[in-house]
Amino acid sequence: MVPSLIVSFIYGDGVHLAFIVTMAALLVLGAVIVALFRRQELNMRPREGFVAVALCWITITIFGALPSYISGAMPSYIDALFESTAGFTTTGATILMSVERLPESIAFWRAFSQWLGGMGVIILTLAILPAGGHGAYNLVRAESTGPASERLVPRLRRSAVTLYIIYIALTLLQTIMLLIGKMSLYDALIHTFATAGTGGFSSRDMSVGAFGSGYIEYTIGAFMVLFSVNFGLYFAAVTRGFGRIRKNTELKVFLCIMVIGAALITMDLMRNTVYESLADTIRRSFFHTASLGSSTAFFTVDYNLWPNFSRIILMCLMLIGGCAGSTASGIKVVRAITLCKSAAREIKRIIHPRAVSVVHINGEPVQEKDLTGVLHYFFIYVLIIILATLLVSLDNLGFETTFTGVFAMITNVGPGFGLAGPAGNYAGFSALSKLVLSATMLVGRLEIFPILMLIIPSTWKRA
Repeated sequence: MVPSLIVSFIYGDGVHLAFIVTMAALLVLGAVIVALFRRQELNMRPREGFVAVALCWITITIFGALPSYISGAMPSYIDALFESTAGFTTTGATILMSVERLPESIAFWRAFSQWLGGMGVIILTLAILPAGGHGAYNLVRAESTGPASERLVPRLRRSAVTLYIIYIALTLLQTIMLLIGKMSLYDALIHTFATAGTGGFSSRDMSVGAFGSGYIEYTIGAFMVLFSVNFGLYFAAVTRGFGRIRKNTELKVFLCIMVIGAALITMDLMRNTVYESLADTIRRSFFHTASLGSSTAFFTVDYNLWPNFSRIILMCLMLIGGCAGSTASGIKVVRAITLCKSAAREIKRIIHPRAVSVVHINGEPVQEKDLTGVLHYFFIYVLIIILATLLVSLDNLGFETTFTGVFAMITNVGPGFGLAGPAGNYAGFSALSKLVLSATMLVGRLEIFPILMLIIPSTWKRA
């Protein structure tokens, strides 16, 4: 919270006390934990690692809400908690009627929390503090996105440092490019943090559309795609050349999805004469394809008013999301590929019952347990959407608003359609619905199982 505290002093927005109180509370809590457990080595099994990560993220969102609540920037603690969860999970949903009325440091904190949550707070901790053993690996495994997490180098801490060097380098590059586009340093930092975390919190009510610049749209659009790529590939490119990138199936499919999605939306918008200029149509199609495909959800226009075909394409992009090992959310492209290849294999088995068919990704066979794991993950994912939609439907806000609101939460996109669209917000939802949606955001960011472990009774029994 130190950068946000500095911003508060620079702008004199009167919020510094809220940050200082929160930081003091965190220091006391940290000191108590260190005093109680400092002699215990980090030797967690997978179960304990998953629970620790879930509890860590819940604690961070609870304390992350305090500056907004103490300063009075949010009308209630439930609203502040919703906003904090949307920040750290990089969802970008909001209850605010006007972002521009926020104190500068609170707006900065919202975006910075997305930058922290994008790469992961556990990975950041391991990059800064010395931690080793298999327990540390189980923590990273629980927080990392995608069906598997790969170590970039043998030493885990060095891997974490390498990830953050790449992350910071891309962050600095985007900030410089936005400054070239005549953004102020404050706006450039906020939009870069939100892009890097693929979160979408802006300092303007009209989001990126407030700047009215094609250069800024294309720049942010390009970086939303870049941050949706597996960071392990960037590391491989730097250390071992581009051979691994050219062979990566997930990256190829992801880029094809982006191109095809933008092309289909462009054709649909042209067919319905939504915009007179072809250049405007292409720019807006590309930007929103990159925005929702990366789960960032910046916007330049109200895509809630687009034709149904384009909106369905956007929902498909929201569901699939970006690559594993990136800051993007959704079910991940590699899982979508696995599901499609599994379905194709079952069709082949019906036609040729005796044939031996193996699913390959990146030229390597996928084990049966991994295929089963992806199928189970997708089933639970759909089940959570159904249960959360049932609970939120008690608000009686209409099917489109309710369903797409939940859908946008679990995919960590933020804005949905209807009242929850880019021109709307989640202020009209009840306190119960906001808590349900907050839990759904955490489930989506941590990819179900760490949160699910907390409610399974056997988790808390001694092995």
